[in-house]
Amino acid sequence: MGIFGSSGVRGVVNKEMTLDLAMNIGMAVGSMAKTAVMGHDSRTANDMMSAVASSGMMACGCEVYSAGFITTPTLAEAARCHDCGVMLTASHNPPEYAGIKLWNPDGMGFSAEQSAQIEQMIEEDKYSTKPWNLVGSSHLFPDAVETHMERVMAGVGSASLKVVVDCANGPALTITPLVLQQMGCRVVTLNSNRDGHFSGRMPEPTDENISDLKRSVVSMKADLGIAHDGDADRMIAVDDKGVTLSGDETLALFASRYASQRIVVSVDASMAVDDTVDVEVVRTRVGDVFVSEEVKRTEADFGGEPSGTWIFPDQTYCPDGILAAARIVEIASSEKLSKVRESIPRYPTLRAAFEYDLKSRDEILDRLRDEMTAIDCDELLTLDGYRLLFEDGWTLVRPSGTEPKIRVVAEARRAERAEELLTMISDKVKGCLK
Repeated sequence: MGIFGSSGVRGVVNKEMTLDLAMNIGMAVGSMAKTAVMGHDSRTANDMMSAVASSGMMACGCEVYSAGFITTPTLAEAARCHDCGVMLTASHNPPEYAGIKLWNPDGMGFSAEQSAQIEQMIEEDKYSTKPWNLVGSSHLFPDAVETHMERVMAGVGSASLKVVVDCANGPALTITPLVLQQMGCRVVTLNSNRDGHFSGRMPEPTDENISDLKRSVVSMKADLGIAHDGDADRMIAVDDKGVTLSGDETLALFASRYASQRIVVSVDASMAVDDTVDVEVVRTRVGDVFVSEEVKRTEADFGGEPSGTWIFPDQTYCPDGILAAARIVEIASSEKLSKVRESIPRYPTLRAAFEYDLKSRDEILDRLRDEMTAIDCDELLTLDGYRLLFEDGWTLVRPSGTEPKIRVVAEARRAERAEELLTMISDKVKGCLK
């Protein structure tokens, strides 16, 4: 398995995510890019990781510009005027993790091909190190937040609402409250102190983790709440009744407002999206890079995933939690978010997971392929696992990329049918594991 996943490199500090790895990634990037901008979230290891990664880039002649403590979409915005962007973040992972994610000037994360090129350079120890008189230098890039704010503000209107923002002890605190204030909102912040231990809450904005935000929206009689993850590429919204909008509901909401021809969603997105919008729905692999690539390839109006990443190509191909926050506030300024949420269908969804012996992986996956492709269904997508579409529901079977498990999702318009689909597919999966 390669070093890079669909969202860069992540691992526990000084175990999987080592200083040697950060140095090697820096040298590989520096061998490819003449200039790079670097930013970081609040994680405790970022000072040492940035020191070695930037040193690696400079050793190969790259000029490194430090933007400091910023969100991932802010870093992606700053990359517009450089050859690439380097973000030190482990996104929504627990505090013991660190990571690196690389960005192109158009706001899109490095593709699988670009990541493979970095991996090959590291594996073969082939870097373009420079002599003493050609090494790179370090510089400051102080205006990244202001530039990002200007871009976001250019794409939204005004709103006079009361909004509670949970910044997740991360760099969202440097920008989201300010953007919403400039829009005309009264903003109350939670977890708005920088803290790499994430003492306020864990960085993933799950419904359980944002319980303080939900209570605050209700007790303060706010119009809505906004929650970010550790680097603010994700945005989760809470309506005026303190109810969290699911990822699928937010997908449908944004798509219905900002798409006129085509949207791109991951294969695990609900059919509620299809039932809400009157545009072409294109499905792709799970992972924001894959959604971004498909949005660009198909010239779609919008793209997103139920995990909380939203891509608005009229501004950037980077999942931008700050822009998403501003746009959902804009929507809530014309209609209560609870009423909008209630208008979006929600269907029964069931999940299951089955462990298998890693030694038998190839044999099991071959049997799984044979079983899934033999099922009589209306449509079969095989671009990321097996998504089987039926007249009244669908199922998704995906081998996990991080652990020896096969995950099953079933959704239908009736609970009984969802249970029937889950049982049918689960039985076939279990048969492949024997």
